[in-house]
Amino acid sequence: MSETRRAGYFITLEGGEGAGKSTHARLLAERLGRAGRDVVVTREPGGAPDAEAIRDLLLGGAPERWSPLAEALLNNAARASHLQTTIRPALGQGAVVLCDRFMDSTTAYQGYAGGVELDLLARLEHAVVGKDRPQLTIVFDLDPVLGLERARQRDPGKSDRFERMGLEFHQRLRAGFLEIALGDPARCVVIDATRPRDEVADLVWDMVAARMPG
Repeated sequence: MSETRRAGYFITLEGGEGAGKSTHARLLAERLGRAGRDVVVTREPGGAPDAEAIRDLLLGGAPERWSPLAEALLNNAARASHLQTTIRPALGQGAVVLCDRFMDSTTAYQGYAGGVELDLLARLEHAVVGKDRPQLTIVFDLDPVLGLERARQRDPGKSDRFERMGLEFHQRLRAGFLEIALGDPARCVVIDATRPRDEVADLVWDMVAARMPG
């Protein structure tokens, strides 16, 4: 008799600029690997060849290059490719998928911060994501002043379109992520990203261990 395959599990990591999502995706992947789980680490926008091409369009150029509505449409086009090419196959194989940004970033960046109608974004999300919503979303909360400084220190002299948007935009963004988490407590947990890295990593692991079957 063949061994029953574990069910896949979908975790997303969200938050503003410089919050540490990529670092904690890597640390969590290492810990899950040591626990015997197959892990796929991916990102948005991107995570598949066509989606990475759209990422270059979204992040490059002047802040005013795209309207928030155009950004939302581009993000959802990239997401459709990402789901089809990377996320759904990995989940079908029983992997844990860790995604650095997903649907909540579109709601926060283009909706709460950018002003696109939330109902429109919800309809796009339903059409593109469907039933493949994350089972757990970890929101890394950080004062945007500190987050933007961290982002500048990480890549001196390099910044993408969104990092160059004003502080008021990033304050709306932070409030948006917190509102999303408040509205979906069964899926979302908020972690204080100002804590030391190892402490945050332990908190992330505790959240995952408590919620993920097996």
